Amino acid sequence: MAATDRVKEILSWYGSDNPGTKANLYRLMNTGALAGTGKFVILPVDQGFEHGPARSFQPNPEGYDPEYHVQLAIDSACNAYAAPLGFIEAVADKYAGRIPFILKANNSDTLAKVDQPCSAVTASVEDALRLGCSAIGFTIYPGSGYRNTMYEQIRELILEAKSVGLPTVLWAYPRGAGISKDGETAVDIAAYAAQISAQLGAHIIKIKPPKDFIEQAETKKVFEKYSIPTKTMAERVRHCVQSAFNGKRIVIFSGGESKGTEDLLAEVKELAAGGAFGSIMGRNAFQRPRPEALKLLGDVIQIFKNS
Repeated sequence: MAATDRVKEILSWYGSDNPGTKANLYRLMNTGALAGTGKFVILPVDQGFEHGPARSFQPNPEGYDPEYHVQLAIDSACNAYAAPLGFIEAVADKYAGRIPFILKANNSDTLAKVDQPCSAVTASVEDALRLGCSAIGFTIYPGSGYRNTMYEQIRELILEAKSVGLPTVLWAYPRGAGISKDGETAVDIAAYAAQISAQLGAHIIKIKPPKDFIEQAETKKVFEKYSIPTKTMAERVRHCVQSAFNGKRIVIFSGGESKGTEDLLAEVKELAAGGAFGSIMGRNAFQRPRPEALKLLGDVIQIFKNS
């Protein structure tokens, strides 16, 4: 399809990138039901690695099969499908070219209890090229004692990915001994994570929906002094998007923990009202029976299309 004015505008924000990287961003923005809108709904399925197979797939046993997920992403007209190396390898040949793949290049498990999380690098830029992926994905944990290690890892991967024309989707999940449990989704911390991700060179930034809580005492003074609004989800989302270069970086929001359809769609409406570029929704979609998952993803897509 022809490039819309909105897609052209978004691509103009990435002026330092080469044509290959822009072409893959273009492909991500021109796939699925949201093509041309500059909005995204992405299906990520890294939960098998991150949380274990039973917790992830037993609610809908079809999900044990990697093909189930990529077919769900295609049939629901998502922009892209994101997964670790094994899941992508299992489907890349059969589904080549049918939907953009995002290769999750680092992962962790829940077999060890740690205060300072740090994911292992589990895939490479070379793997992404070999499998025909349109982007790489990576998780950072701002607040972890190992955050600098992760920042250095992703900086090298982003440099390599950009050199061969691949954009980066950065999962920014604050956690670790330096942040309280409530602080992991505090509005100031979520906004800080978005800023860090943009400064690291990410093209697309994934954060969690922020809550009306401020973790940092010094930052709370600033919120109060300048009356930064945080009472509604839309207000908090607007601040997070603003924190990513005044909205000139793509910021999408995770679906979070499993929740009822009504609550989930109400949250998505607030995300859209706050200027979110989209949702990246995993277990809230694939843990439902396929007809329900298709309807849910369709409804989420429609919300962003109308926003």
